[in-house]
Amino acid sequence: MPPVAADASLSVGFVLLHRFTLLPFAAFVDCLRLAADEGDRSRQLRCHWTLMTSSGQEALSSCGAAITPCLSFRSPAEFDYIVVIGGVQDERDQVDTTALAYLRQAAAAQVPLVGLCTGVFALIQAGVMAGRRCCVSWYHHRDMIQRFPAIEPVADRLFIDDGDRLSCAGGAASADLAAYLVERHLGKAWAMKSLHIMLLDEARIGTHPQPQPVVFGKIEDRLVRRTIAVLEQHLGESITMEMLAERVGTSRRNLERRFREVLGVGPQKFARDLRLRYGLWLLHYTGKNITEIGERCGFADTAHFSRHFRNAFGATPSAMRKLAGEPGSERVDPFFLHIDGRPTL
Repeated sequence: MPPVAADASLSVGFVLLHRFTLLPFAAFVDCLRLAADEGDRSRQLRCHWTLMTSSGQEALSSCGAAITPCLSFRSPAEFDYIVVIGGVQDERDQVDTTALAYLRQAAAAQVPLVGLCTGVFALIQAGVMAGRRCCVSWYHHRDMIQRFPAIEPVADRLFIDDGDRLSCAGGAASADLAAYLVERHLGKAWAMKSLHIMLLDEARIGTHPQPQPVVFGKIEDRLVRRTIAVLEQHLGESITMEMLAERVGTSRRNLERRFREVLGVGPQKFARDLRLRYGLWLLHYTGKNITEIGERCGFADTAHFSRHFRNAFGATPSAMRKLAGEPGSERVDPFFLHIDGRPTL
């Protein structure tokens, strides 16, 4: 194990739950590792981290890789933060009651708790997230609502800092949260050093939107696929067809012809339908009001958004949100757009 400095400026304890997700852990701990020392020598000088499991056993990740050595749970007072990383959400998996008790102990000691990826599920199970905002990946949003209906999760940002409770959607966003904490304790230069070595340009702020789920399949036309990728990057604005054609290196006429041949609709209608489908997703999975959602989807005003939304889905945004909130109602598929060679709406 790398040498540890007694005066490390940032100390983090990791709680690795069974079948934890490897990427959030690796992104977070490597950001600490690279900020902790000069160069890439991995000495725990400015940062100190401890890997823990309920009995000190090795931690098995969801991909089958095991992390060892791990320690049993240490006093929460040793750490500036305790980061819990959850794993595959399978109700057949036994709950780690020892880990949950440790999280409650840390909360009582007023040590800030961080839930990475599905680690926030463990914080909820431990009873330490009551009245707190909760960031979760769009992919796990439905799971959280079904299992914890009293919790209102947020799935339109990368992470939330709620004082002594922090939650992160996981994945590569874990590096953004780690850099955020490194900058807080060590300064911006050390956070940027870590990110640059990890080949990341800069840290994204917590309110940066999560990439939304567009699922591609069976579209063989490369120009159409490339155009859809551009539209996905501009869900929050209405992009002109001239600009769109220029971005993908073709004429507007050719672009319209190719879209109609492959998808049966022109690119302008496809783009509007895509933004409307995004609005439907925001209605189901975020707490934003109708005006904010319309703006987020690139519509000029609420009336403009509502009119097109009603034409597309047969109900106003307000009626759709009310329907979505009723018990037993079917929620929109988290994969909010399936593109498979047919029109989207």
